[in-house]
Amino acid sequence: MAELFLAPLIQLLFDKVASGEFLNFARRYVGLGEKLNKWKHTLQGIRAVLDDADGKQHDVTTVKLWLDDLRDLAYDVEDILDEFATEALQRKLKEGDDDQARPSKVRKLIPTWLTGLTPSALKLNVRLVSKIEEISARFDDIVTRKDQLNLKEAADRGRSNRRRGTLEPTSLMTDANVYGREKDKEVLLQLLLGERRNDAQVSVIPILGMGGIGKTTLAQLLFNDKKVQSFFDLKAWACVSEDFDAVRVTKAVLKSVTFASRDENDLNLLQVELKEQLKGKKFLVVLDDLWNENYVDWTILRAPFLAGAPGSATVITTRNERVSSITRSLPEYRLEVLSKDACLSVFTQHALGASNFSAHPNLQEIGEKIVERCKGLPLAAKTLGGLLRTKKDRNEWVNVLKSKIWDIPEERSGIVPALMLSYHHLPSHLKRCFMYCSILPEDYKFEEHQLVLLWMAEGLIQPPEGDKQMEDLGSEYFHDLLSRSFFQQSSTEKFRYGKPQFVMHDLINDLAQRVAGDICFKMEDEIWGGNKIRLPKKVRHSSYLRGQFDFAKKFEPFFELKCLRTFLPLPCPSYCYLTQNVHIQLLPELKCLRALSLSGYCIVEVPNSIGDLKHLRYLDLSYTEIRGLPESTTTLYNLQTMILEGCSYLEQLPSNLGNLVNLRHLNILNATKLEGMPPQIGKLTHLQTLSNLIVGKGSCFSLRELGSLSHLRGTLLISQLENVTKPRDASDAKLIKKTDLTTLCLEWSVNIDDSQDRRSEFDVLCMLQPHNALYELTIKCYGGTKFPTWFGHSFLRMVLLRIENCKKCTSLPPVGQLPSLKQLFIRGMAIVENIGVEFYGNGSSQPFRSLEALYFEDMEKWEKWSPNGEFPHLRELSIANCPKLLGKLPNHFPSLGKVVIQGCQQLVVSISNFPERCRLQIGGSEGVMRENKVVFNSLNSKPFSTISEFKSPIKGLILEGLTHVEYLNIENCEELTPLWSNDVGLLQSLPRLRDLKICNYHKRNSLAEEVIEQPKQGMPSTSNGMESLLKEFMYNNTCLERIEIDGCDSLMHIAIGKLPPTLKQLCIRNCKNMRRITGNTSTPPY
Repeated sequence: MAELFLAPLIQLLFDKVASGEFLNFARRYVGLGEKLNKWKHTLQGIRAVLDDADGKQHDVTTVKLWLDDLRDLAYDVEDILDEFATEALQRKLKEGDDDQARPSKVRKLIPTWLTGLTPSALKLNVRLVSKIEEISARFDDIVTRKDQLNLKEAADRGRSNRRRGTLEPTSLMTDANVYGREKDKEVLLQLLLGERRNDAQVSVIPILGMGGIGKTTLAQLLFNDKKVQSFFDLKAWACVSEDFDAVRVTKAVLKSVTFASRDENDLNLLQVELKEQLKGKKFLVVLDDLWNENYVDWTILRAPFLAGAPGSATVITTRNERVSSITRSLPEYRLEVLSKDACLSVFTQHALGASNFSAHPNLQEIGEKIVERCKGLPLAAKTLGGLLRTKKDRNEWVNVLKSKIWDIPEERSGIVPALMLSYHHLPSHLKRCFMYCSILPEDYKFEEHQLVLLWMAEGLIQPPEGDKQMEDLGSEYFHDLLSRSFFQQSSTEKFRYGKPQFVMHDLINDLAQRVAGDICFKMEDEIWGGNKIRLPKKVRHSSYLRGQFDFAKKFEPFFELKCLRTFLPLPCPSYCYLTQNVHIQLLPELKCLRALSLSGYCIVEVPNSIGDLKHLRYLDLSYTEIRGLPESTTTLYNLQTMILEGCSYLEQLPSNLGNLVNLRHLNILNATKLEGMPPQIGKLTHLQTLSNLIVGKGSCFSLRELGSLSHLRGTLLISQLENVTKPRDASDAKLIKKTDLTTLCLEWSVNIDDSQDRRSEFDVLCMLQPHNALYELTIKCYGGTKFPTWFGHSFLRMVLLRIENCKKCTSLPPVGQLPSLKQLFIRGMAIVENIGVEFYGNGSSQPFRSLEALYFEDMEKWEKWSPNGEFPHLRELSIANCPKLLGKLPNHFPSLGKVVIQGCQQLVVSISNFPERCRLQIGGSEGVMRENKVVFNSLNSKPFSTISEFKSPIKGLILEGLTHVEYLNIENCEELTPLWSNDVGLLQSLPRLRDLKICNYHKRNSLAEEVIEQPKQGMPSTSNGMESLLKEFMYNNTCLERIEIDGCDSLMHIAIGKLPPTLKQLCIRNCKNMRRITGNTSTPPY
């Protein structure tokens, strides 16, 4: 297994050692150039025999040991080469500083090698020389043993057939019963026999899924279905497999339709004959297990199929989404894992010869636990069931449960070769990336960006040629593994904070551990126990599950891992506490670390010794309680990623942060106490992520430094813009040239003194014009009176725009002209009084053509909305806290699905504006438009201006729409009589009411004198208003379960016996005139 990831590592080392830049630096050290040349030739010879060693390691123990030692040596060589590169970078930076401090003529007279002879440099040189000697001796030993093992150079480095000895599946069903695929079969039958039956084009339907998920079984079900047999004139089945051979596949299809063998190997003759056999006939061809990603090969293979009659089809099974994308004519059918019950049936069928445990109830509990390990993979269930087919002893079943599926010999397992084949088929660069994923726990949800940054830190993604960035190449790696079903999107939590979440199937996770061996190790809760844990000393990458309290004993095994590169605690739900032994004593010992996370721990400081971790590339201190970072952090010249998100106590960044010239990602999101940026941020020319650029007051940082950060991408927030004193600095920031930014937020502080002169803010905002391909833009607390001219028309791709708390602007910009805008948020525009043609865009023929969501909030002085065109695609409209808004809403919302109106007392809402099935939330009331009326399911008195006359801002309300109301809240109403009076009859329209709440009704005097002119049968003619209300429910409601009365001083007594028999709870509070409760002794709780 070592060759699988050694080959790319050896190639990487060879490239480094052979590079001219590296050799030039090595010449500074006497004798080093010679040794590196020798290493280069040694690596070349080793690389040539890796294939032979890989083939022999399973049978010859000494070969396996040789590969293990070679792997460890390769990692150590990579570390020492990294030290050389770091030393070279440090000298280059120092020389650059010296050049600025010393006259150039004098500088040229000093030999380069003399400038580095400081005591620390001499000490480093002595240490490196010692390491080089040790490495050279180990290389000599590796070469000697290679010769003794008689390892041969590979004549053919092509991929060998990894499935030797494994029978290829045929079209015949191997199982009498197939479980859990009924719906899948029906969907695919519809595609084969349904609407497309007369299509002129031959349809290609890929069935896509991970190895062992049942793609071939489903194809067999289709192939042997009676409807399929009667529909197609011809059927053919061919197993393509990983060794793509067009001649062999064409022969197989031809033999299926002619029932005659062919000795001919000329592809042209075979295809001509196959075309003639298929011509004008409706056929079904199944190509099972297709791996080839070459589009040209596919077009050649399919050429004879094009002669078929309309309705012909080709079904392909594949594990690779790329194969699916180049072959399909219809969307691929992605096969999912089996349900728990179906997987259990597969297992019991093969273990017990039955579909359940009825004959062996004593085995059911342990059998269900075994099936849980299969995670819905039918081939795994079949494999484990087959192991137990002749075993009925419970102890034997327990042994299978405790064992790993990888312990099953390949000759007795179908799942092990199936999954291993997927791994063998990976390109070499993906094998190392996948192997690294073995440190992720089972069911752990991860994000693409997080994993790519870790791959980068570990050197698994090499700098690509041309303009492509490592992050882009890493994203390609990730999606390649995703398309090959090594990753899958989480089914339990598809997104978290808008970011897709991914997982590995448990058996894929086991595969990663299998191929990683002892290079990667993850510590999980169950292995801590009370005994001391011994880890393999050669472990390079390790993760562990955090506990709420992580004490020193937990980390004792790590002190022996001197070569550790990854120290990765994985999340736990709450804040965690960490022993000081880790960051004070342990971390200084782990000098090879490249990725370090202490995220989520309640630590308050980072030790100075962190500067000794010269290899460090990834540092995650997010959600800790640190107040600052030591200056030594700025000597981590290899650092690529620094995550300080959620460090709410962090007050400042190191002053020499500009020294981190390789820094690519700086995340300080929600570091709310940071007061500004350190100087020389402009030196971080590789920076891609800068979550928040804080323009501190009186700081040494100038906004113009942003100009040199040409690689910024994704989201950029620039805050405290009121501290920009020179508008020219905003121009020098060159936002318009940062074309990789997708989201931009420009933010001034909230609490700026009103007396402050803010006239320059208009000029600053003008100069901060972003590029026109921006997707999202936010402007907050801008103090100008108008917006720049670039605001409304230049952003052709913008989909989201927020304008918030710009309290001195008198009008809105012409955003109706933005052709792609889908979401628009307008909030806190304190002095805007009118929204009219300027909002839609002067001369715009079709404003807001793409808008789907429109939100207005906290518009204190907004009085008039003058419509100028329709909103053809608007799905959601929200208007909140706009107390002076008069008149009506625009008339035409053909696509509206949801309306929210809160705190708009003077706005008249006509239900004729809203389409069928539009959901309404007005005040605390909720309902749906049906047949030109609002069908409410909850009702609040707030949307009704004065309930006594039922003068409502909901124009066109029909009481029939209240028949579905289950919750009614009556709050601060002037009168209650109209709720049951005959001219309105609100309560008569609430037959399904279950919950009634009445709050803050104080009009006691008038209630005492209320008289109902025409009482209903059984109702008293005079009564207290509150009593009359409750009696009304007694006679008109048979569903009421709960009544709550709060702060109603008019209520003096209640007769429990007169309340509805369905009432379960009566709650009375803060009713100071309440005197007594009368009625039956069996009263509801209150």
